[in-house]
Amino acid sequence: MTPHPRLRTVAIYLLVTGAGTPGIAYAQAYPAKTIRMVVPFAAGGNTDIIARIVAPEMGRLFGQQIVIDNRGGAGSIIGTEIVSKAPPDGYTLITVSAAHVINPAMVKKLPYDSIKDFTAISMIADVPTALVVHPALPVKTVKEFVALARARPGQITYSTGGRGTVGHLAGELFGSIEKVKLIHVPYKSTGLSVIDLLAGHVQTQFSSLPVVIQYVRTGKLRMVAQTGKARSPAVKDVPTMLEAGVKGFIVSSGFGMFAPANTPRPIVDRVHDTLIKALGNTTVREALAGQGADPVGSTPEEFAAFTRSEIDKWIKVVRDAGIQPE
Repeated sequence: MTPHPRLRTVAIYLLVTGAGTPGIAYAQAYPAKTIRMVVPFAAGGNTDIIARIVAPEMGRLFGQQIVIDNRGGAGSIIGTEIVSKAPPDGYTLITVSAAHVINPAMVKKLPYDSIKDFTAISMIADVPTALVVHPALPVKTVKEFVALARARPGQITYSTGGRGTVGHLAGELFGSIEKVKLIHVPYKSTGLSVIDLLAGHVQTQFSSLPVVIQYVRTGKLRMVAQTGKARSPAVKDVPTMLEAGVKGFIVSSGFGMFAPANTPRPIVDRVHDTLIKALGNTTVREALAGQGADPVGSTPEEFAAFTRSEIDKWIKVVRDAGIQPE
């Protein structure tokens, strides 16, 4: 049967415009309204600051406003659960910290699956961690630090902002690799842990670089090593743990973006491409650098693989350290 000429014309139009293709239709329509960016922490922290740096430029590129929604509590679990149950339409996104990959190791029963309930968009930025010591501790290199810790088993203390933080598990990982026993001293906040380190009440800390960099520059603390895969431009003269001979020791705070699971790929690609363009903006890059954060930008597949590997790493660290999830 020969199709009616008018029907044939409509079919050709749909093929040419893509109006008959759901994926293309999604991409053309999105975004048509304000986007909510959930930050699963209170305002003012690293995650909130990084989200607020990239969101305005992404919103400008989208032609739609991105509103930051701070939903803090339970070590990021409350806000993350909200996003896990949100419609997968691209209008609810989340900016996460390292807590996203640590919580599966430290929490016995999460109300969501950290991998299956989310669609990876991209790593936004990496905030390096550093091993710093009080100047009274007679060490200047990792080798000297390990030697002292072995000579004084169970006597070297390290402070953190609490159980299950990056600093806590970094200390456990270091102890496991180097076969030394460091004593963990948890505080209610990172600020309090640094105050006591400066006062000499504790001797060392695995800290986020932005938190301690000024104290290092003024000589109030000594940086023994940084723990990223490569040296941070902010402290080019300080070796990494890998360079110092600590095999497999890479610890940093990765900040990334997710959407709910089953978000259509055209929307994922649209958000991803917009984020990458935002990270290429000079003002955005300078603002991130001012926070001690190194802009990254990765494919959704790379970020998903990173998330899986980090979760596996911290589960092993927690298990090897004999820490019981709560």
